[in-house]
Amino acid sequence: MSKVSQSAGNSNNGNSNDIYNIFLLVVDILMLIAKFWIAIFEAVVGLFRPAPLEEVNGKVVLITGTGHGMGKEMALQYAKLGATILCWDVNEQTNNQTVKEIQKSGGKAFGYVCNVTKREELLELAQKVRKEHGFIHVVVNNAGIMPCHPLLEHTENEIRLMYDINVISHYWIIQSFLPDMIERNEGSIVALSSCAGLFGLVNLVPYCGTKFAVRGYMAALAEELRQKNPQSNVKLTTIYPYMIDTGLCKNPRYRFPSLFKLISPQVAAGSIIEAQRQGLEEAAIPRHFVAVEKIGRLIPRKAMRLVNDFLDTGVDTDKH
Repeated sequence: MSKVSQSAGNSNNGNSNDIYNIFLLVVDILMLIAKFWIAIFEAVVGLFRPAPLEEVNGKVVLITGTGHGMGKEMALQYAKLGATILCWDVNEQTNNQTVKEIQKSGGKAFGYVCNVTKREELLELAQKVRKEHGFIHVVVNNAGIMPCHPLLEHTENEIRLMYDINVISHYWIIQSFLPDMIERNEGSIVALSSCAGLFGLVNLVPYCGTKFAVRGYMAALAEELRQKNPQSNVKLTTIYPYMIDTGLCKNPRYRFPSLFKLISPQVAAGSIIEAQRQGLEEAAIPRHFVAVEKIGRLIPRKAMRLVNDFLDTGVDTDKH
């Protein structure tokens, strides 16, 4: 075969490959458009037809920070649904009170003292509860602290402790229980962020940092799980509560109390449990706050600040 004819053959093959690749690209684009609008349609339908609630009766639920506040209320409500509750808290006395309340009402609960800032202690306890109770179906990273004052008034220890409890401990807990969930292809991890993980707030600079961090790592982890197994049944739920009347938020401020009143722990806990059982990836309390944040990002920053100043909602310092 002459060099001319060989060159012509190579050229024809190259053109055929180019046409084939263009055809595949067009097919991919058409599939993307179709799947995109199907996903949009499903999301719209989901607004009017909520996902069915997953059964938690007979399952094991581990919650951190159960000695008081939201952790305690979630433990009580999960127990009423028939779940076995593993209560983790650094305060043995208040944690035992939660366990006793659950047991007194006929529920199943077990208390464990755990300082979530101590990695080795946490890992040992995680191994212990797996041996004692088997598979942990639901893990709720709830423990948190919220000092409220300007950044320049925060001490080094205060900031470090806030990140250790509100963020870093989540990694050790997830690394302890997620492998079993992946192996069984079931289970739920719930992480308590905050509306301070949606909006930046005065007197909560480090706290907002921790709650934005929770939002970020949960979103990234969801992508890791999805790419590893697109059919994964392991559910991740990030929660963004508004100010809840547990005493954690000491000096709330709002110009319009009827619009921004404190949420009761009972209502908040019920909403969190519902979101977990529905398998929602993220949920605010009240629910519409996630949509408000997304819309707010479309509005120029200066204009949004005018709205914020008008509403005059936030948290005053706890040092005066």
